[in-house]
Amino acid sequence: MDTIFALASAPGKAGVAVIRSSGPLALLIAEKLCGICPKPRFSHYVKIRDLHGNLIDMGLVVFFEEPGSFTGEDVLELQVHGSKAVFDAISETLLTIEGVRLAERGEFTRRALENNKLDLAQVEGLADLVAAETREQQKQAQRVFSGELGLKTERWRANLVRVKALLEITIDFADEEIPEDVYPEIVGLLVEMRSDLKKEVEGVRLAERVREGFEVALVGRPNVGKSSLFNSLAGREAAITSEISGTTRDVLEVRMDLNGLPVTFLDTAGIHETEDKVERIGIERSKERSRHADLTLILTDDGLLPGGIEKESEYLVVYTKGDLTGVKGAVSSKTGAGIQDLVSKLSLILQNKLSGIGVATRTRHRVALSSAIENIDRAKEKLESCTEISELVAEDIRRAIMSLDSLIGKVGVEDVLDEIFSSFCLGK
Repeated sequence: MDTIFALASAPGKAGVAVIRSSGPLALLIAEKLCGICPKPRFSHYVKIRDLHGNLIDMGLVVFFEEPGSFTGEDVLELQVHGSKAVFDAISETLLTIEGVRLAERGEFTRRALENNKLDLAQVEGLADLVAAETREQQKQAQRVFSGELGLKTERWRANLVRVKALLEITIDFADEEIPEDVYPEIVGLLVEMRSDLKKEVEGVRLAERVREGFEVALVGRPNVGKSSLFNSLAGREAAITSEISGTTRDVLEVRMDLNGLPVTFLDTAGIHETEDKVERIGIERSKERSRHADLTLILTDDGLLPGGIEKESEYLVVYTKGDLTGVKGAVSSKTGAGIQDLVSKLSLILQNKLSGIGVATRTRHRVALSSAIENIDRAKEKLESCTEISELVAEDIRRAIMSLDSLIGKVGVEDVLDEIFSSFCLGK
């Protein structure tokens, strides 16, 4: 296998840049560029030279011996000054060594997967961790990256293997009397398994919202202060505000970190009857986005609410223009009164939504878990109708096990690997 290398830190000017290499020639790279054979897991301060002996930089070299490295291979890291010129010089030198090449996107992590250092769910967790923008995203990604989903899957799988083993007993000794009736244990395990898997499936949507962000829509009649509140929440002039009715004609978006939660606020067109074709399109878009939002804020300055809103999502009525109306609890975008209380209330509502969140975080996880549930249901139906068809029940259990295996990458995941690794940088 080739030895690969890449810049593992962010490109551009920095105090330190980390150049990572992985593969059988990692030690050879240390000898050629640094003139030493470094001890595993010790840092050495060295002069780094090209193959002609010209000094490139001075920095630290760290060696991780297989299999105790991130990739499971010999890994060498050069910690040098973060300049493009230094990286280019080291890169040019490495490319002159036969068997050494630049890494592809996510290739370090892919090697970790192939060498059983990570399962597929952990790889996805690592991708989410690198992309995390808020505290809740970081916490969720860390749970998956630490192997929590893999541990759950192994426990589920062990229960199904137990069921399959009990079924095999009834098949192998079909003509003999089995000392103990194994079917109550089989049914009990399947019922318990189905309950656990169902809870995990139900938590996937919430986990996806943490990954992708919650949506909070601001709706109301024209000139009730939607865009002003939108700007106050965003902390900048993200939307045009005017006393002229119909200023906002499309859905505007601002993504924010709301006390650790990723939230996209939607400023929508004022809802009212209009003959203006363009404005009418904007109103329909507003209704559609608010219908699918995780939370809808219905704004009013006089208690009158707009008609035609299908409140499928959770909603909250917010009184605006508190500096003018004097309504108790109303917010004021002009003075800032009530804004922080509103933010706290929104945070609490969205945090409460996370009570049922699981470890599975992606549509792929939901599909695999749902497939396992379907096969368990088929097995239970056969057992309830007749206990003399153990071979067919065992096949359903085998398929359920395969569904769980696909969850952590043991089978049938080649078609998703390229998509997953395309989101990684070269040094990961």
